[in-house]
Amino acid sequence: MGKKHPITVAYGDGIGPEIMKATLHILQEAGAELEIETIEIGEKAYLAGHLTGIEEKSWDSLRRTKVFLKAPITTPQGGGYVSLNVTIRTSLGLYANVRPCVSYAPFIKTNHPKMDVVIVRENEEDLYVGIEYRQTPDVATATKLNSRGGSERIIRYAFEYAQTFNRKKVTCFTKDNILKLTDGLFHQIFDEISKEYPAIENEHWIVDIGSAKLANSPENFDLIVMPNLYGDINSDIAGQITGSIGLIGSANIGVNGAMFEAIHGSAPKRAGQDIANPSALLLSAVYMLVHIHQPDVASRIHNAWLKTLEEGIHTYDIYSEGVSQRKVGTKEFADEVIKRLGQEPNVLKSVDYASQKGYKEVKHKERTHLTSSMRELMGVDLYVYSHEKIETLAARCEQLNTPSLSLTTIFNRGVTLWPKGFRESNCVDQWRCRFLRNGSINLHSIAALMHRFADGGLEVVKTENLYTYNGKPGYSQAT
Repeated sequence: MGKKHPITVAYGDGIGPEIMKATLHILQEAGAELEIETIEIGEKAYLAGHLTGIEEKSWDSLRRTKVFLKAPITTPQGGGYVSLNVTIRTSLGLYANVRPCVSYAPFIKTNHPKMDVVIVRENEEDLYVGIEYRQTPDVATATKLNSRGGSERIIRYAFEYAQTFNRKKVTCFTKDNILKLTDGLFHQIFDEISKEYPAIENEHWIVDIGSAKLANSPENFDLIVMPNLYGDINSDIAGQITGSIGLIGSANIGVNGAMFEAIHGSAPKRAGQDIANPSALLLSAVYMLVHIHQPDVASRIHNAWLKTLEEGIHTYDIYSEGVSQRKVGTKEFADEVIKRLGQEPNVLKSVDYASQKGYKEVKHKERTHLTSSMRELMGVDLYVYSHEKIETLAARCEQLNTPSLSLTTIFNRGVTLWPKGFRESNCVDQWRCRFLRNGSINLHSIAALMHRFADGGLEVVKTENLYTYNGKPGYSQAT
């Protein structure tokens, strides 16, 4: 027997405890060498006053083991509660979310029997991190944050994963035809890094048509890398069209830790009925075993699970008349997998994590494309809360011009309304007033302008400094 590897386990809420017990039972019977520490997260922690759904002492376990197997949790309804998944991913630096989405035809019904796609999703940035503000009674905003370092790290991870696990093509989804700076940066870095992997085919799709093609013809994709929000949406789409999202496990990988979880919810209405499918959590545990260098045990479990599916022993969510042979509950499904340990499927493709070509840990590489730009301050956008008509607001703002900064444009919801614009536009109570420099300016120039706004009775709810980088504007132009 080898040295046991410490892991942290959370049983979660709803169906979580049932599927976790089933999963751990299979791992134990398969010979996994684990030293388990259990923590309490989710609904009980939220209701005890921990707004992130996790107690401070639980972090000690996660920092110590650096491996987290987590069942689904329930977030109480109402405001004030923070997403536990987002908190853990960002706090522990779990930058890569990896979700293999495979069809198991003809044993699980699907319209896409040849589907085998891995979704690699950036995990720490983008709109999904939830940086939001209600700036006025009419307007709430969210910050979409894409960094060069974060984008490079996830894209490089995607190519390293493809190289490690013998994937032939990496596809990138963005919306850089509209989001030219944020998604444009992600696409630019994808193009830069893809050149370092000439043996791997690469392509880019605008996310809307790319998502449509993924839903319609997933067999044309191999591995897809995306910013956080697009990745969240498309990984669920990809999971569902395999036949069931209840068969999709996931790994959240960082340099100093990892979390493994099913991507479905806690299904509280199904709790305690011994009917839930443990497959997604079980596959997540398989990925965990590979991560902690127990590939032989991972292969035994994965193959036994495939054999169980192949023989038509299915839980209610994937049971289908004419395809399935027997409907079983959570505990019985786990027992059937255990009975098949050491067996391999006859039709479905078996796995061998230990001997597959290139088996090794996916490398984490530090960023290499360091930013070096000539940065020049050009002006400022002041976001103003006002119910005034555009003509009145413009006249007041012009009176607040300084010798170094002059009003050039007023926008509402991204549309130019002054000096010439679409007066038919439906306006909200947040106005973006752009002031550009007359000659040289500095941060004191902007502070002086804001003082004039305060003295003039106009409320500024947000500011954005305007810079050029190597002579190119680092801000949206007038429309």
